[in-house]
Formats: sequence, C-alpha cells, structure tokens
Amino acid sequence: MAAKVSSSLSSSLSKPTPFPLTPSQTPLSFSPKTLPKPFSSSSPTKTASLSYTHKTPFIASAKTPISDFFPENKQYPDGDFDGYDDYFRDDDEKPREECGVVGIYGDPEASRLCYLALHALQHRGQEGAGIVAVKNDVLQSITGVGLVSEVFNQSKLDQLPGDLAIGHVRYSTAGSSMLKNVQPFVAGYRFGSVGVAHNGNLVNYRALRAKLEDNGSIFNTSSDTEVVLHLIAISKHRPFLLRIVDACEQLEGAYSMVFVTNDKLVAVRDPHGFRPLVMGRRSNGAVVFASETCALDLIEATYEREVFPGEVLVVDKDGIQSLCLMSHPQPKQCIFEHIYFALPNSVVFGRSVYESRRAFGEILATEAPVDCDVVIAVPDSGVVAALGYAAKAGVAFQQGLIRSHYVGRTFIEPSQKIRDFGVKLKLSPVRAVLEGKRVVVVDDSIVRGTTSSKIVRLIKEAGAKEVHMRIASPPIIGSCYYGVDTPSSEELISNRMSVEEIREFIGSDSLAFLPFDSLKKLLGTESPNFCYACFSGKYPVEPREIKVKRVGDFVDDGLNGSLESIDGGWVQANTNQKKEKDKEYEESVVKI
Repeated sequence: MAAKVSSSLSSSLSKPTPFPLTPSQTPLSFSPKTLPKPFSSSSPTKTASLSYTHKTPFIASAKTPISDFFPENKQYPDGDFDGYDDYFRDDDEKPREECGVVGIYGDPEASRLCYLALHALQHRGQEGAGIVAVKNDVLQSITGVGLVSEVFNQSKLDQLPGDLAIGHVRYSTAGSSMLKNVQPFVAGYRFGSVGVAHNGNLVNYRALRAKLEDNGSIFNTSSDTEVVLHLIAISKHRPFLLRIVDACEQLEGAYSMVFVTNDKLVAVRDPHGFRPLVMGRRSNGAVVFASETCALDLIEATYEREVFPGEVLVVDKDGIQSLCLMSHPQPKQCIFEHIYFALPNSVVFGRSVYESRRAFGEILATEAPVDCDVVIAVPDSGVVAALGYAAKAGVAFQQGLIRSHYVGRTFIEPSQKIRDFGVKLKLSPVRAVLEGKRVVVVDDSIVRGTTSSKIVRLIKEAGAKEVHMRIASPPIIGSCYYGVDTPSSEELISNRMSVEEIREFIGSDSLAFLPFDSLKKLLGTESPNFCYACFSGKYPVEPREIKVKRVGDFVDDGLNGSLESIDGGWVQANTNQKKEKDKEYEESVVKI
C-alpha cells in the first residue's frame, strides 16, 4: 500500500500547481475528473419540487431490528418529571454535532481570528475549545474546558503570536469534558511537530488502535484524533503531505481535519465528504478553512469553495497545492447539517441552509395541511421551517415559545417538585399567542420523544385548543456513526413506534413528518450525494466491528483499563453488515 501511495502521488507532487496567496478574480480550480462539482442552491428542481398534491399522512415503514445489546426490560421515560436526570435527558434530546474546526494561514493576527471564528462555530460544540498557533517554528497550544469566551482572554491570546493557527470547539458524549481530550492535539515526532483538529468519527477506530497498541503505541485519550497522529508518526514517507495521505488511506468513516506544522496549514476531507469543510480568503490574502461559512463571515473572509471530498489542500509560502487524497466514491454529505446542525446563515455543501429549512416547512404545509389559527416554532432550530410553513399555509407565524439562553448546567431545584422542570427552564409559552388557538408547532426532529411530549403539554396548559406537531425531517430510525451523537436505535422512538403511536405518546392532536421522498425530490439531481442513514438504516460505510465508538470521548481522567471494560462509550453496529467484510478486514494490517 505504501508503494501505491507513493506512485499514485508522484506525478502530482512533481508538478505542483501553486495558487497565489493574493486575492484573485479567478476561483480556485481542481481537476473535474477527480472531484465532484458542488450543487447550486439555484437548482431549478427546487422550485418545482414544492408543488405537490395532498397525500395520505406519512407513515414510517422502515424499522431497524432491535438488537439484544440493550436489556429487554429497559424502561422509556413517560414524560413525568424525574428530577435532575430528567433535565439532562431534555438537554440531550437532539442529535449533537461533535465539533467545529478552523485554520488560518498568512494573517499576523491568526490566533485572534481563530478565536472569533470559533465563536461563530460555538453551536457545534460547547464543552471545550483550543487554539494552536505557530511562531518561529514553535507550536504553542492553549486549550480549556468551557465556552470559547471562558477559555480565552486577552492575556491568553497574547501567548499565541504568529500568522498560522488552527482552532477547535468540541462536544463530548459522556461524563464531563476533560482537559486532556480537548483539541487541537499537538504531538512531536522525529521530523518535527504537528497539530491537528478533527471533526468526524472513525468506524474502524477500535481495530486501528488495537493494532497500533500491539506495535507499542501508547494512548492518552479515547479520541480518534490520537489514532491519526500515531499513523502519521509511523508512516515511512518523508514529506509531511505523504504521511497524511498514508494515514488517511487507513481511515474509514468521517473526517474533516486541519493540520498545522511549523510552516504549513493542511486541510483534509474524507472521500465521502460526510462533514463540511469550506475555504475562504481575507482581503490581505490570508487563507481560511472552517466547518461553516458563518465563521468566514465573522472574520470578513470571502467564501471561495468547499474542500472537496477526498481532497488535500496544502497552504505554505509557495501558495496552495490541491491534491486528490484517493479515488473516492459518490459523495455522501450529512443531510442533518441542513436539518439541524448548521446555522441558517451558513452555506453548507454549496446550498443555503436557510433556503433548505424554509423549503422543508413549505413541503410540510403542502403535504400535511391542517386547519389552524397560528404557527409557532420550537426555538431556535425550528424557526426557519416554521416561517416556510406559515407562508405556504397563509397563516400568521408568531413567537409562541420563548427560549431562555441563560440556562447553564447548574441550577437550584425547589424541594417541591415541578412538573417538566427541565423543559420549563428553557422554554416559556406565551399565553396571549396560544390561548384558545389551534396551534401548529414546527420542530426540526423527534429523537426519543420525551421533550416533544413535554412541549405539547406545556402548550396545552397555556390554553391551546389544539396542538398539531409538524416535524421538518423524516423519522429518525438509525444511529449515526459519522460524527453525530445520536442515541442507539433502541432509544429512537421512530424505530419503535408508528407515526400514530408517536402522536399518542406525545399527546398532540396530529403529527406529520417531512416525507422522505419529498426531501429527496427537493434536492433533485444532488439527492444521491447525501447520506440518509439515520432515516433509512442504510450506511455508506458499514462498520465491520460489532461495536462502534460513540462520538466524542468517554475515558475520564483517572480511569484506566481496556476499552471494553469502560462502559458507556460504545453503540451497537449495524446488524445488517455483510459477513464477508469481516474476513477482508481481518486480513488488513496497519502499516508499521
């Protein structure tokens, strides 16, 4: 494999085509035979797809088999208040994005721009933040637990001089966030030092780590990112670029990464392009990489294009080199970026997130209409879809639920128990909007269903005559292995119940999801380029292992032992995977 890597890249490296580090009217180009063209938000299929005749209510027919990995007597919340644990179940009801990354080359205030860009990406991770800056060939790192504004201040940013920097915000899935797990990671090896920030999840993490440990590698964290650093360090290739390519060829799953050395900034995206990564440029010529375009907007960088699936971009004093990481299949970009994760003002996978969500709402109004007096949203992620629903239905949109943005992880609970305490801390109904009204409530998704049931009850207690739930995504029936923290399939309510059963569970007068076929019709010719595994149970990269590491890190400080002995960090893999893959995988080896 090493020989293959060297030969496949020799021609590209022998004739690099550097791009100037100055503003240009000509967009950066890349070979059309190796890279897909990002789809345009102005696709003509978008408008046509919104004209539908009324259909019967959408019913989720696909079901993922319930495995025996979880106890059969597991009890699901019935919506009653369970105290402190109930609050955190509410908080974890939505799928969570693992992290956001940013990289900047060629600006004298690189670390401060990183700090601002991470602010813009704060929604992608709130439990830890870090920045690595380069000055005089030395990598300086500052990381911390908490929000970006809590980790960094003026004095800390003063310790990060230089015109080259990368940054990261993270979310962990279990336990408290530990400082040792906060990225970017920095490591030294025999040819220098490297820093890396990673967004995604590797489905072959366990096997890669086991083989590395068999050959003497020592791990300090449970992060996928540490595996990548080990693979780079043991690579036999001398140029740093080839070491990255050598490492990435052994990875399976989702990864959008930025690397920094003493003189280079490197951006890499996996061949399927699961997680987003974009490139922009500031007026002084500085090159910026970020998970979303909203980060570019804040630091006044102009969006140029995506980092294409399977692409490696290297930025140094000679310009920008663009190389194909490896031959790659059809892109499988995460549709949930448009449904929930990304900010509405971002452009993700070449398409406006705002326009996508508004179209989702319009489809719901067309295909699942209901007589109503007012349309409200579950803030903040349901707002744009609710606007689309209201406009299409010709009904007023009003702010029927007010979200508190000041609820922290600590609160003083009264001795007299309060029903639905966790939801009431965050959402307050507006009685003047709801009382005596037939209300349509638009939300982005339903995961376990516990929060939805409490929201319905909250609205009815405020005097609503009827409550009709409209969900701007298809039913979620499968866990994600590609960088989204979702519960196991057994905990997903749409995997256990029909739409009518869910309606009864949450207590609404009607319930409708965004039809899966209508979602794909909206995307038009670009529909095959998206990953729908959470809706269909069909995975573009099937795990070959029985268990897959959950997103984030689960090994707390002070806990040491085999990975299997530390509970809570694994989810059951897809049971439909082909058995012949197991034999193929056993024959694979990590190159040492």
